[in-house]
Amino acid sequence: MTATRTWIGYVAMCVGMFMAILDIQVVASSLTNIQHALGIPDDQISWIQTAYLIAEVIAIPLTGMLTRALSLRWMFVAATGGFTLASIACATCTNADPLIALRVVQGFCGGMLIPAVFTSVFTILPKKHEILATAMAGVVAMVAPTVGPYVGGWLTQTYSWHWIFLINVVPGILVCTVVGIFLPSGEPNIGYLRKIDYATVFLAAIFLGTLELLLKEAPPHHWSGLYIYSLFTICAVAGAMAIYLCLSRPSPFINLRRFSRIAFAVGCSLSFVAGMGLYGSTYILAIFLGGVREHTPIEIGEIIMVSGAVQMLAAPVAAFAESRVDGRLLVAFGYAVFGIGLLINGQMTFQTDFDGLFWPQVLRGAAVMFCILPTTRLAMEGWKIEDAPDASGQFNLMRNLGGAIGIALIDTILAQRTPEHAKHIIDRLQAGDAQMAARVGLPTEYFHGVPMGPVDPAMRAYVEPFIQRAALTASFNEAWIVIGALFLLSLIAVAFMRSGVWQPGREDEEPCANSPER
Repeated sequence: MTATRTWIGYVAMCVGMFMAILDIQVVASSLTNIQHALGIPDDQISWIQTAYLIAEVIAIPLTGMLTRALSLRWMFVAATGGFTLASIACATCTNADPLIALRVVQGFCGGMLIPAVFTSVFTILPKKHEILATAMAGVVAMVAPTVGPYVGGWLTQTYSWHWIFLINVVPGILVCTVVGIFLPSGEPNIGYLRKIDYATVFLAAIFLGTLELLLKEAPPHHWSGLYIYSLFTICAVAGAMAIYLCLSRPSPFINLRRFSRIAFAVGCSLSFVAGMGLYGSTYILAIFLGGVREHTPIEIGEIIMVSGAVQMLAAPVAAFAESRVDGRLLVAFGYAVFGIGLLINGQMTFQTDFDGLFWPQVLRGAAVMFCILPTTRLAMEGWKIEDAPDASGQFNLMRNLGGAIGIALIDTILAQRTPEHAKHIIDRLQAGDAQMAARVGLPTEYFHGVPMGPVDPAMRAYVEPFIQRAALTASFNEAWIVIGALFLLSLIAVAFMRSGVWQPGREDEEPCANSPER
């Protein structure tokens, strides 16, 4: 009976994890609707996603500490309760500022649910059930991003954008109730809360927040001015102090010394790049399909979910290959194919739609697990059992951090390059370039290769949306190419990987987490 109760609690935890993973995907397909409903400027819309990701980065390292302090049961109940309440509050927002603040709360609470589920596999379930429980969590982790864009689009189009948050309420209440009743209680140790390095947590949050602001605000200000210098100073000081405290404290917020292991550092670097691609590609597609193609949320969801569906189909193949193929080849294949998919996306026109986006998404979806599985093994091999959960959390937060930085980089490209592309298009059109007119979507019979005279206000108003659409598409293409190039550059990391095929339970693995030569 005890085992049955534990399994019921574990299944409820998987539902909570599903909610947390689903949340960032359901929002993606509804970004343009939220933007129009709340009047959010173009350069601020990405905060809805990056606020969630940055909060997850802060929450993941705290999960183990809060689990020890509150017990797994009550930590999970508290995190799910906070996530649910924040979801209700998000649905009541009437402007951007409170929504972004509440997304921080959502991300912080949701960020604890995912590592808690995978930790519970090895702490509350019988050893003979570990494979089944891990598989269940893995399926949930793959299904959520697959169906998320469609679910978000359907809810927004059928009801309103508020329901992408309100959908969490009933499951959240059920998860809190079932986990609180059925999960083994454990022994809370409230005194452990005193061991948390709150100063470093605060400094890390300041560093990440100001870094995001700096990446968004500095380019329009040409990286100069009192405001930018102030942001840079705060970011640099907070980051330096956070690093110092992480290196000097006996129980640091994040153990930066783990990066002295070459294998772990390389694995985390690859995880960072993977995050840029995973979250960045979803963000670009959502904005392009909503802003340029003017698709409905459900149409956006249908297009974006192609990649997730292919990922699910490719996952068993990647898992099969991992135990039979040299890990370096798998990493090279995964990052090369993902990068090629991104570069192909960089050839879009304003008319590109489902057909033109299908095969690049297939390539990215097929490559995802080949990017994640070998790099996870690379980073996690050789850790002591007691060190593995924190090392795993640190590895995974790098993926979220890559996503947040990647989205900020995309915003920077869009903000800086779109006006330049627009100016170039205008110059070509005024010179009578029929080829540019066709590329923009204007009738070519008015362009004869000779300079055009002054343009009256009515014609300017008619042409301006065509120019903006084409300029924005060109900027999207540059963003695709930049991220794709980073994926191809990351292939250099293959040279630092050890050759060989993964063999579970190998006895010759290094048992110590502090050896620097790996």
